[in-house]
Amino acid sequence: MSEVDPLGDALLALRALAVGHQRIGGVWLRGGAGPIRERLLQQLRLWLPETVPIRPLPPGIDDDRLEGGIDVAASLAAGTAVQRAGLLVECWSGVLLVQGAERLRPTLAARLAQARDRGGPALVLLDDGSEEERPAASLIDRVGPVLDLTQSRSTPELSLDPPSLVCPEASEADRQALAGVAAKLGVDSPRALLLAVRTAEVLAAGRDIIDEPNMIAAARLVLAPRATRMPADPPMDAPDQIEGEPQEQSLALEDVVVEAIRPNLMPDLIAALATGRTKSHPAQARGQGSRVRARAHGRPVGARAGSPNAGLRLALIDTLRAAAPWQAVRGRGNGRVLLRRDDLRVRRFEGRQTVLSLFVVDASGSAAFARLAEAKGAVELLLERAYARRAEVALIAFRGTGAELLLPPTRSLARARRLLGDLAGGGATPLAAGLDEARVLAEAARTKGRTAQLIVLTDGRANVARDGRQDRAAAMADAQAAARLIGGSGLRATVIDISARPQREASSLAAAMGARVVHLPRAGAEAVAAAAA
Repeated sequence: MSEVDPLGDALLALRALAVGHQRIGGVWLRGGAGPIRERLLQQLRLWLPETVPIRPLPPGIDDDRLEGGIDVAASLAAGTAVQRAGLLVECWSGVLLVQGAERLRPTLAARLAQARDRGGPALVLLDDGSEEERPAASLIDRVGPVLDLTQSRSTPELSLDPPSLVCPEASEADRQALAGVAAKLGVDSPRALLLAVRTAEVLAAGRDIIDEPNMIAAARLVLAPRATRMPADPPMDAPDQIEGEPQEQSLALEDVVVEAIRPNLMPDLIAALATGRTKSHPAQARGQGSRVRARAHGRPVGARAGSPNAGLRLALIDTLRAAAPWQAVRGRGNGRVLLRRDDLRVRRFEGRQTVLSLFVVDASGSAAFARLAEAKGAVELLLERAYARRAEVALIAFRGTGAELLLPPTRSLARARRLLGDLAGGGATPLAAGLDEARVLAEAARTKGRTAQLIVLTDGRANVARDGRQDRAAAMADAQAAARLIGGSGLRATVIDISARPQREASSLAAAMGARVVHLPRAGAEAVAAAAA
């Protein structure tokens, strides 16, 4: 079956949003700003009924503008507090366009999710299509269709044909079929299943029943982007037909839907497996430094009471807002705004720590050359993106009787290429020594204000103990002990199982470290870099 045009799917989803924006909760539209996205949003405005408001969410919006609060200018003019309706109230039954959805501060994302749960505006999540940052899981879980326009090139033609607003109700068989599809794809979010059912109903607007193409489209738009595993292949051999009995359908409806959307799963799901983003509730994007409070620089995250000294910056509007209700009491001398120390507000900023991606590579045995080549390539790929992501990269290799820091933490691509150029491998596997060396380096980086993450390339099998003896049982016990120390330190880690088949030892090692495990046999540099991102 040929792949569906992503632009056609986008139009299909936006038409469904215009019909039942409250039912499907919104859409996630991936891909940067440009003429394609602008044309799609223009089409959405044409399809939406005139009574449905559609508003953009201003960047850096404060809580009062979002949820309502005191109008500073009107309050100062009237000498008393004047309340103003917030953006959520203005478009409560409409649609909210969320630009830069992947960069929303957590508190704002939480407020939007809460508003959606109370029947607030549907959300159109707009991001730049980057794999490094994604919208908050709470928002993704409350919108239905997920659309990726990063590969689209053509601009859609506008249509003035208004969609029908009358939708059929899904039958029990339809609900059971979509539940079966969700189970086969590993989608465990009940919200995602409910949104898939509602999307099928909205896609069938103007018809009496939900037909098979509507079911396939709903599964492709809502369930396929959230898949966490590839579905099993259908049985090849059909049961023998007994003469005189009615012919049964060879595939159940859920299997028909799964087979129809299978071509759309391959590239996205394989990429997700590499990056570890295969949960219905995706974790915070990897490769990003921890958020920390900053005094005068970074992303604004509101204001707090305080004096603008020691590098702190005055939040003028928040200060005026705090003073406005008291002007009548203070007398408003000569038309001036009278301020008190308690009125002063200062800006709050949030920054990100520098990320250290520390590769720990098994350089032992006959496959050492391939593993080192993969790690070197991944290091170079990450360093090419290091400046934009405030990232550093380091590399530790373990072989023979110990571990060696081959590349100290650096952002310099030229330095990395020079140091990594002539590395060789081979010998025994001192896994515990490699993990110990990595933990010490990562904790040292953390004391300097960096966020450290470990990427361990190994099959989990060790044969050299900490004291240098070649004793497999002692080596495995030492490796487990070293892994538990990493887990206890709270370091973020990923174990890349590089064996031909998934190994129990690699999974056990990851469990002791509190790490995720990614099976990437014969992983290329791109896949390793993606797992570290």
